Order: sequence, then C-alpha cells, then structure tokens
Amino acid sequence: MKKNTKRVLGISAAALVAMSLGTAPAMAHDGGTEGKNVVLTATLTELNGSGASGKAIAVVRGETIRAIGIRAKGLTPNAPHAQHIHYGEQALNECPTLALDSNGDGRLNTVEGVPAYGPVVVSLNTRGDTTPASFLDVTRFPVSNNGTYNYFRRNINFTDVAGTGYPGAGGTGTAAQIAEAIRAGEGVVVIHGNDYDGNGTYNLSDPEGASELDPTLPAEATDPVACGLLH
Repeated sequence: MKKNTKRVLGISAAALVAMSLGTAPAMAHDGGTEGKNVVLTATLTELNGSGASGKAIAVVRGETIRAIGIRAKGLTPNAPHAQHIHYGEQALNECPTLALDSNGDGRLNTVEGVPAYGPVVVSLNTRGDTTPASFLDVTRFPVSNNGTYNYFRRNINFTDVAGTGYPGAGGTGTAAQIAEAIRAGEGVVVIHGNDYDGNGTYNLSDPEGASELDPTLPAEATDPVACGLLH
C-alpha cells in the first residue's frame, strides 16, 4: 500500500477508489450523491508565472474525503507549499486571473483570488487538523523535493468554516452544504508558495514583503502558484 500511494496519480481514478476503499468504485451521476463515492479530478495550472502544474484526484462520500492525491511539479525547490480546497457560496468557484489584481502590483495574492476560488474549506496538510484553522500552518504542508511532491491522505472530514477568520469564510455554509458543493464539482484546489526571485527561500525582505494573511509570513509563502477545479 505504501508503495502504491506514492504513485497514486499514476493510476486511474477508479483504481484510486479501489485502493483507498478496498471496494469496487461507484461514480455518482444523476440523483443524490451523498451516499455514493464521487471521483473528482483537477488539472492544476500555474498562477503568478510560477511554472507550477499538477493533477489532483479525490474520492468524496458524504461529508468525508475518503482519499485525495496530488502530484505537483515546477514548484519552489525544497520549500513548503500550503495547499487547500477552496469553495464559496458567493465565489465563482474557478481559478483566478490577473484581472483580480486589485492593487496593480502584477501578481495575485491569496485574498485577491478569493472572489474566484472562494475561502479555504479544507487544509490539505500532511498530518493533524485539516480544518481551515490550519490554513497557514506551513510546517504541516508538503515540502517539494527539487520542485516536485506526491501527496496522499485519507478520511478528511468537511467542517463548518464560519468564524475561522479566513477572508470570505463567514457565508460559506455548513459542512453538509460544503460537501454537497464539492461533490457537485465546485471545489478548487490551490497550491501556494512562490520564490519569485529564485534565492532559494521565502523572505520577508524580498520586494513582495509580508503576507496579507499574516504579517509574520512572507508573501512568497502564501501567494498562489497553481490552481485547478475539482470536477
């Protein structure tokens, strides 16, 4: 199993279901999806000129992500990369463009992208809490190996996100509503972390300065670098 999970995105979505659940996969189509395994995939494309790309596959049943795998490349080498599932009732639920660069600095920060992809509803970290409350704990997110990583995690529960302090989270809805929207193909996977100047680290002293989300973190650590709709 361990060997297979490292290659999770080299296999089909149906095989991922079978591997993670030990049963024949059931793709939900018309009608209710709450009690069925729904297989969702996302092709991740670059943001902020990062050159990053990847693919995500998720198996969702009810209010639980039974399994999710992400393979990403073209990232800042040997650096942590926060990653999340975003969704918002008032968002477009799609990847952003530079048209949302409200301050005209030529890059998208995380908050500028919220009208497109919505607030964080799941933190796709490697261990511990996966709620939006963990969205900035960069110590628990994947670290790229020479710019790539393979991520796999099972049994992540959706939770209510109101009151988490994340921009736009107040009107996102209950865990059941969020899960229903994700199963319907409205979730967006976003990876963060861009060493713009290529000096090998995320620095507060770099021209991008501090993150708009936390003044103790560099903007390089939180700016989005890749995005894809789970459909």
